[in-house]
Amino acid sequence: MGNFLRKFISCFQNFLTLEFKIEFSGHENIRSNHQKTMEITKESHLTPQGDCIIGVNATSSCFDLPDELKNKLKSENAIVTFSIKVHDQEFVIQGRGDPKLTFTHLEDIVIRKSDFVCPRTLSVKCDKASDSLPREMVKLLQDPKTKGTFTITVN
Repeated sequence: MGNFLRKFISCFQNFLTLEFKIEFSGHENIRSNHQKTMEITKESHLTPQGDCIIGVNATSSCFDLPDELKNKLKSENAIVTFSIKVHDQEFVIQGRGDPKLTFTHLEDIVIRKSDFVCPRTLSVKCDKASDSLPREMVKLLQDPKTKGTFTITVN
């Protein structure tokens, strides 16, 4: 009976929607003009060359994500929605999971339009990158006092 119950729970979890929120801060060097990626980082320092970064001082990295979320994201059938909220503005991105994801980077989370995977990658085949972020939101994120929320929802 124990084995049956474990299999039942495992199957049931495949139908659950999981959500995880990460808080982050703005930085004066936020440019958000990369055409293929978007990143948040736990680092506090940012140079102007970090043109895909939209937030610093993030509360989580790929490594810190809950195992349940990582397991769902390791399916190529996983559909991921990312919501970025800053003040009263919201920006939504759709992406996919991938069996090659490792989630081992201790500082960063990167979402990508391509199917490239490295330890920093959280999602691939995303429909938008940092250059799509509304310029009004980018302007808000150029203030270090600005707080944002990066919400990950996996179906």
